[in-house]
Amino acid sequence: MRRRDFILLLGTSAIWATQSRAQQPLRTIALIGNSPAAFGPWQAALVERLGQLGWIAGRTLQVEYRWSEGRRERVVEIAAELISKRVDLISTYGGAAVVVKQATASIPIVFVPAVDPVAAGLIVDFAHPGSNVTGISVQQAEIGKKRVELLRQIVPGLRTLAILFDANYPPSLREADNVEAATGQFGITLLRRGIRVAADLEPAFDAFKSQADAVYLADAGLVDGNRPRVASLVLDTKLPTTASISETARAGALMSYGPNYPDLFRRAAEVIDKILRGASPGDIPVEQPTRFYLVINLKSAKAIGLTVPNELLLLADEVVE
Repeated sequence: MRRRDFILLLGTSAIWATQSRAQQPLRTIALIGNSPAAFGPWQAALVERLGQLGWIAGRTLQVEYRWSEGRRERVVEIAAELISKRVDLISTYGGAAVVVKQATASIPIVFVPAVDPVAAGLIVDFAHPGSNVTGISVQQAEIGKKRVELLRQIVPGLRTLAILFDANYPPSLREADNVEAATGQFGITLLRRGIRVAADLEPAFDAFKSQADAVYLADAGLVDGNRPRVASLVLDTKLPTTASISETARAGALMSYGPNYPDLFRRAAEVIDKILRGASPGDIPVEQPTRFYLVINLKSAKAIGLTVPNELLLLADEVVE
């Protein structure tokens, strides 16, 4: 091949590659979270992972962010808007995913995370989700007892445990039932307190101050979406508090035991990648975390006047000092 023809071929190939990239359709996904403070860092991990998989925000991918503020009626509004915009995929947490699924049977939905998605009606089973929904599950029922056991090791003489859950979210109610079964085995009285709106948080903690020895925060959108306010109430009441989310322990709760949430969102990005490349959500098995992280806030323990056993500190994945 003559040099001139070779250069022409290279130039033509470069133009073709550029045109191919330009012709690649821009895909649009929507990420629904409770609030920027609660979900922003996790969603950033998701978008970063999508970028590593070839979906570059602003180039091959458009990301629409929406915030529910933990309100079901707000999710209804967001779902209607996104459906009208014909987004290619919607990713959101379990409680919102239930609402979105009721609104559309055609747009793929990836939940992250969802508590007991089968009971919530999101999927048929974990191996074969069916319909237009799949995602990442967190089975709090299995780790609720472990969280109570860990709390007992730090709080001597624990007799009354208060549990704060979202009364609007059935999986949160089931978690309260499972924790009640666990506390019964340990001879601990469980004080159940369901909330329906963010304004219920302050009255709940006011009641806990005089009635409970410690607090268990159930995994719920209304609780997680108001994490800064919850952390402030925890610090004000000085009640030993256990949560599932590491950020809650870092913000002031005594401890947390649960999955690594940024990792869950990175795994969700891989599920989204498969769907954007043509896979059917109903054929993608729902994943569950197998590794759980213990975070102990030693600063909070000292402020409350508790001594954390050395053996527990050695087990902790992170100690906040």
